[in-house]
Amino acid sequence: MMSDDNSIIRVNNLSRHFTVADGKSGFIGSIQNLFSRRYTTKKAVDDISFSIAKGDFVGYVGENGAGKSTTIKMLTGILVPTSGKIVVAGNVPHINRAQNARNIGVVFGQRTQLWWDLPVLESFDLLRSIFRVPEDDFKRNFEELSETLELGPLLKVPVRKLSLGQRMRCDLTAALLHNPRILFLDEPTIGLDIIAKDYVRKFLKMVNKERETTIILTTHDMDDIEALCSRIIILDQGKIAYDGSTEKLKIDYVREKAIEIELHEDDTGTISIPNVKLVKSTANKKWLRFNQDDISVQEVVSQIMRERRVKDIAIHEPKVGDIIKNIYANGKAASQQTKLQKTLP
Repeated sequence: MMSDDNSIIRVNNLSRHFTVADGKSGFIGSIQNLFSRRYTTKKAVDDISFSIAKGDFVGYVGENGAGKSTTIKMLTGILVPTSGKIVVAGNVPHINRAQNARNIGVVFGQRTQLWWDLPVLESFDLLRSIFRVPEDDFKRNFEELSETLELGPLLKVPVRKLSLGQRMRCDLTAALLHNPRILFLDEPTIGLDIIAKDYVRKFLKMVNKERETTIILTTHDMDDIEALCSRIIILDQGKIAYDGSTEKLKIDYVREKAIEIELHEDDTGTISIPNVKLVKSTANKKWLRFNQDDISVQEVVSQIMRERRVKDIAIHEPKVGDIIKNIYANGKAASQQTKLQKTLP
């Protein structure tokens, strides 16, 4: 867990349990359920702790059912925790709901907070009234966001006539009109094409840097996580399996490296280095793989540069999404929690 200094969000030993009825199936079972029914407790979020500093951009990820949405609902004040404590920008969300709402903005990629049949501008005006944003602040904020996201041609268009990419730009504006200190994003680029995704990512980076808005991103698109988030929290069956930088995730879980070498045309020699495997070779290109526990990247590169006439060299880093898939596929997430916590600052 990160340090509490300068924390805008603090979560301590947070849990949320749901009671689920174990009903019997069939006609006879349904009759028996009227008189006798057993219940089990599902731990959607199970004793988690973390803190997030002002201005952080954090990816909050996990498989379906891991507890991501439940956590976000507690942070936004929608759900009451079973146990534990939450403080968001100085407020306990489920107690100080109105004040908490003024401090946060929320964007759901699959749902809009705009009014479906109203023009975009009228939706913005309604949100100004709901959040009680002073006229001057609203005007200044609206003009900045409208210009940055190029909303001019969209303002008089009913929301239902917007494309998905256009609606997402309007939803981002709606979430930021009251200048929240924290922005929660749930699948903000889902369904968007490559150009629209890139546009949204650049905008979010700008908001995070220039406004110092703290952003918490939940998504299954690991390209979003890698492009935007400096820190990642992985949830597994309601528990935190990893909390650290995206780069540290690669160091902790991926020991294998791949290097692509392009040699000059007149260099026809072979590459033979102990503990380094040649996995592919063409006329003047070689692909090497090795385990960093056996030999370091620096040692491999140094030896190649000494012995061969190198034209170009590239070290291929693993993608965050592939690492997380491997963690879950190998069932390591829960078992590695203690080890990882010891290595975190």
